Amino acid sequence: MPTLLRASLPLALLLASAPLHAADTSTDPALEARITAMGKVGSASAPQYSPDGTQIAYITTISGSPQAWMIPAGGGYPRQVTNGSDPVSGLRWSPDGKLAYAVSPGGGYNAQLFLSSPDGVQVTRMNEGESNTFPGDFADGFRYHFRSNARDPAVTDIWVYDTSAGEARIMIEMDGLGGLDDLVWNRALVNRLVTRGDSNLWVDELADATGKKTLLTPHEGTAESFGEFGKDTNTVYLAHNVNRDRMVFAKVTVDPEKGASPLQTLAERDDAELADFKLNDAKTQALLVWNVGGKNELELIDMATGDRRELPDAPAELISGPDYAPDGRRIVMAVSGSTAPADLWQLDLATEQYTRLTFSPSPGVDLSQLIRPELRTFKAHDGLELSGWLYLPKGFKAPGPVVLSFHGGPEGQEQPAFRADYQALLASGIAVFAPNIRGSSGFGKEFMSLDNHEGRFDANRDIKATADFLINEGIGAKGRLGIMGGSYGGYVVMVAVTDYPETFAAGANLFGMVNFETFFAQSTPWMGAISTGEYGDPKTQLQLLRDLSPIHKLDRVVTPLLVMHGANDTNVPVVEAEQVVGTLKKRGVAVEYVLFPDEGHGWRKQGNRVRSTLELARFFGKHL
Repeated sequence: MPTLLRASLPLALLLASAPLHAADTSTDPALEARITAMGKVGSASAPQYSPDGTQIAYITTISGSPQAWMIPAGGGYPRQVTNGSDPVSGLRWSPDGKLAYAVSPGGGYNAQLFLSSPDGVQVTRMNEGESNTFPGDFADGFRYHFRSNARDPAVTDIWVYDTSAGEARIMIEMDGLGGLDDLVWNRALVNRLVTRGDSNLWVDELADATGKKTLLTPHEGTAESFGEFGKDTNTVYLAHNVNRDRMVFAKVTVDPEKGASPLQTLAERDDAELADFKLNDAKTQALLVWNVGGKNELELIDMATGDRRELPDAPAELISGPDYAPDGRRIVMAVSGSTAPADLWQLDLATEQYTRLTFSPSPGVDLSQLIRPELRTFKAHDGLELSGWLYLPKGFKAPGPVVLSFHGGPEGQEQPAFRADYQALLASGIAVFAPNIRGSSGFGKEFMSLDNHEGRFDANRDIKATADFLINEGIGAKGRLGIMGGSYGGYVVMVAVTDYPETFAAGANLFGMVNFETFFAQSTPWMGAISTGEYGDPKTQLQLLRDLSPIHKLDRVVTPLLVMHGANDTNVPVVEAEQVVGTLKKRGVAVEYVLFPDEGHGWRKQGNRVRSTLELARFFGKHL
């Protein structure tokens, strides 16, 4: 079809007619318009009922940057609360009907905390300075707790803002990272991080002058947990994998004199991990969110009887941020999936019916024509079973061009989520394969720990095993494989183009690490402190970190690269990108560099998301 004619067609129709061969957006205006539309698709997330249950506050990108909005719980027209250019997060209602939220200048972690009237008119700043700050929640009618490294850059203390006095103070000085899971008057449920993948729950007696603490989760090896107080602070409900491989739902009782009881398992599954749970306000029922191979399933559990009740499937694959209405009759949640951008849905527990509350904008994009993935399994070099989500364009002629996409973390998990960049590549005729190599979460803690320290060499070999699987199955064509990833996924890209330089025809490194020495030296101190258990300790394992760093093998790179980074990134400082770009330019290797001056670790602003999506589609369309 001539380009001029294609450009005149509605974008929704064009989505149904993606080209069979990889296309270049620079020579196809219709494709560029189609991909731009996908980059502008909005989302709604993080819902919470107001104290009287009549309103729901949430975060949406409808105005371009994530901002705070409200919608009637019974459905109706939404109202905007914040209207800034910087992203908003951590939106929470106070018991007296105000809203707390965080604003991240330039997309960084130096969050500014605000307390606002619901109409956004009366606004009070709750913290000062430029330290790394993370939003929290209200404990009662007058205290708001949050985390900050203002005292020590390597730790995150627990602070509390007294709304009646109008001042913030440190409530609990921490020895490392962690946070507050719950707070009821003078008892705090504190989550203290040992290292990545290993944490403990404690009950701190705040009124005890001796600083008495009760450990709830003693364990050997590694374990993770998070929890919430029950009807009283002598009961804690928690998700944990203490002395077991998969996360379960459990209960523990607390006696300040005798200590904690053994953990009592209330719900577990052989085929799934507990991803999240939420208690109703009366503490009589909990919603359990299970991770089943990357998709979510829901059930209810009665706290008194232990009876469990499966709930109908949600309208899409993934659930996040569930919240009970104050009367316990409804649950609001963000629902999303591979072809469904995140929107708010309300579940009536009596009728088990879902009602959609928000309709995030997707002008020019026919969501029904987007591509759903298929879960595929394959073997690593040592026989370990790996899996990944395979997205094939309509009319794809195998073997053809495929981009391998690696998630960050490295403890993250690839799930069938809505990804504008994936759908843009698919619209360009390029398939996407998004694997979960060893070290990923969602498959038990043993699998997640397989890439620690020297295990990362095996994880790096999984990259080649993934490419070999696509070639051997006749899905990907030799010479037409690309690779992309963000954060740790960007590190994977750099490993791929240095360890396997002939395997990939193009690579896109988004805010990834390349040199563990500079990462530990220049990343924010708390990030470095928690990363030693994952990568290695620069004080005692410097040679291991050097051996794992692609920076020392850039002389092997022959693959054209696209590097994108945020100037305000403190997790993976921009020096990581500069080292790659500077070295490869000197060697004459094809490298393109996009620096976003108003972003941190990832892109939150619509214009930057659109540009990134266009650059990825153009780059891989050109090289594959």
